Parts: sequence; C-alpha cells; structure tokens
Amino acid sequence: MKHLLYTALVLSLALAGCQMGKNQQAEPNTKNGATVQKTERVPQTAKPQSKDQSPDATAKRLVKVATDVPNVNGATAIVFSKIAIVGIDVNAKLDRPRVGTIKYTVAEALKKDPQGANAIVTADPDIVQRLREINQDIKRGRPIAGFAEELADIAGRIMPQLPRDVLEKTPQQSNQSK
Repeated sequence: MKHLLYTALVLSLALAGCQMGKNQQAEPNTKNGATVQKTERVPQTAKPQSKDQSPDATAKRLVKVATDVPNVNGATAIVFSKIAIVGIDVNAKLDRPRVGTIKYTVAEALKKDPQGANAIVTADPDIVQRLREINQDIKRGRPIAGFAEELADIAGRIMPQLPRDVLEKTPQQSNQSK
C-alpha cells in the first residue's frame, strides 16, 4: 500500500511538472503589447563525419596533404585505428634543422585533418622505405604479416650486438660448417 502511495505521488508530480512546462512554452512573452518569442540555442554535440572513413582513403588524403608542403618530394602513409604514420621524402642534401622545419610544417598541415591530428611524421629514409614496404604488403592482402616482418626488421636494427653475447664455435661446429 505504501509503495502504491509513493508511486501515485511521484507520477502526479511528474505529470504536474510536464504540464507546467507545456504551459510556459505555449504562452509567448509579451513586452509592451508586442509578442516576444524565446529561442534557445543548443550546442551541436555530434562531430561532423567525413564522407569516406576507410583507412586507404584516409592514407591517400594524408599523403596529398603532406606532398602539398614545399620541399616534400613524396610521402607515404599507413593508417590503423585512429593513428597514422606519415613518412615524407625530402632532399637528402638538406641539413637536419631544415628537415625538422619541413616535418613541423607537414605536422601543422596534418593537424587540420581529423585523422591527421593524431599522425606521426617521420623523414628518416629507412623508416619511410619500411612504410612503403608495409603499404605494398597491405595492397597485396598481407597487412599483419607485412607489418610484423617490418617491425622485426626495425627491432633487429636497433638491437645492439654485444661481444659477450657472441657464441664461440666449438671445434666440432667448425668442422661441420666446412
């Protein structure tokens, strides 16, 4: 019985509140005999969606943005999830500060693109070549295998070779290799 009373009370308050809101909206405000209608601005909550969200189309768009920057001879891009890696090809004779300026300019241009804002820009020739190879693997239908192979190659390059880790061949191993 108590629950029924609480439910009836809550329901009547809710209906009274809705009724009051309707009455207030239906009656326009009057000021000096003129009718004044109130409008309320509501901020847009949904972000505008770009027309094509495929990673391939996004990569092509980011490459176009990067190659439009002066002194960028070419570019390649890989997009996965919300992250992109953009490799730029610049003149090999440029000094490091100038290359850094070009990278910064490309990053500024990419920032204006919804997916480009999260991009990583590199001008390292080895990394750019590896990005090209990953792109080729993606086009051949081997995105994961190609990425894993290139990642292994990169790790192999940065792993140091310590002399103490080199194993000495035993006389038996030396005879077998002949």
